[in-house]
Amino acid sequence: MPSPESTASYARDLAQVEAANATGRNPVVFIHGLWLLPTSWDRWATVFEQAGYAPVLPGWPDDPNTVEEAHEHPEVFAGKSVGQVADHFCDLIGRLNRKPVVIGHSFGGLITQITAGRGLSQASVAIDPAPFRGVLPLPLSSLRAASAVLGNPANYHRAVPLTFDQFRYAFANAVSEEEARDLYGTFAVAAPGEPLFQAAAANLNPWTEAKVDTHAADRGPLLIISGEKDNTVPWAIANAAYKKQAQNEHAVTEITEIPDRGHSLTIDSGWREVADTALTFVRRFTDPTT
Repeated sequence: MPSPESTASYARDLAQVEAANATGRNPVVFIHGLWLLPTSWDRWATVFEQAGYAPVLPGWPDDPNTVEEAHEHPEVFAGKSVGQVADHFCDLIGRLNRKPVVIGHSFGGLITQITAGRGLSQASVAIDPAPFRGVLPLPLSSLRAASAVLGNPANYHRAVPLTFDQFRYAFANAVSEEEARDLYGTFAVAAPGEPLFQAAAANLNPWTEAKVDTHAADRGPLLIISGEKDNTVPWAIANAAYKKQAQNEHAVTEITEIPDRGHSLTIDSGWREVADTALTFVRRFTDPTT
């Protein structure tokens, strides 16, 4: 049986899908990554809604409504795998009347590429995406950023919060300490450890869930956005993903780097530049109403 939290969060997500369907406009599905909630996309949703699209901000299974609720019950984040989360989003996307644009950050960027590989999106934007099987670079900064989870094997089944210092290095290294503390207090929540272990072992496990069909004929256009100063997903990882995706002969694949930006680029004071970059790409291939 699903947990009450799961039932409530799924009902909330279905309500968003129904609302998007009722508009008759093209939907844009936003997928957050670890240590964030769907509310981290609120400002992006406004931008895309004003551009004529119907934004949908689903959570991962069991996501609380607010950061405050997440702090009260961090245990609800535990036990979520890449496959489970990908299937959750694919189920929701399948309930939309129109094939959506999908935009994701970090592990949400990995899920975005999985959904694209399943032929479920009109166009996709993966922002500082977590690596999938076949993406080989493993920079030291990525290992350090992930060490909060990977440093203890018991974290595989746990929900793991970040300390401020860990958040500062992994997310907010390219902003001032004052802004970093504000971001930490406003957005940071616990996250499941399992996806990080899955990504770390993806190239050793032929059956991994952290895999993407990069050759799918119906993948659709894809943009990868990389923050120049990202410690968690530096250029080496983002570019390796791009090179794998660029082998797709059926769809446009592009990559761009945003100067002087870290992993917090979707939520920090420079978020609008990233949102506009994504919107410009999306508008080249989709129309809000057709």
